[in-house]
Amino acid sequence: MSYEAVGPIWRVVRDRFQKMVQGLKEEELSLAMTAESSSIGHMIRHNAEVEYMFAEWFFGATVPEGTEYIASGQGGAPNEHALTLQELIAFSAAADAFLTEAMKQLGDDAWDTIVESKIGPSSPREALGRAIYHTGLHAGQIGLIRKHAAQPTSAQS
Repeated sequence: MSYEAVGPIWRVVRDRFQKMVQGLKEEELSLAMTAESSSIGHMIRHNAEVEYMFAEWFFGATVPEGTEYIASGQGGAPNEHALTLQELIAFSAAADAFLTEAMKQLGDDAWDTIVESKIGPSSPREALGRAIYHTGLHAGQIGLIRKHAAQPTSAQS
């Protein structure tokens, strides 16, 4: 197993997610299905944070100093620490690049080695499957929110 075998699959899912994020409008970041549910901006931030976590936990990468987890269960309300769209686009792209590089650095023989993590044991190959699923899940949620959530006043005109 190597990055060459799984990289194209990751690229299809992740590039599509990033393209969707880049197509958002600033006012859509605060959209959510209910007042208690996560906003689009929160989901984008959370997805990127999970990519940093997986790079560290399953691929042995050292997360860049100063990387904060503010949308992944480590305190804070779902919509706090709102970032601008451009900041979210950049953070999302950086997380993808970081995870991708970590996958490229993993030795071929390590892809099926079980690693203990904060979310339980998993091999890097299984973790990548989870990351692909996770990204697709949030892409679908964002699409659903964009379609059905009450739009901000400025977006209706």
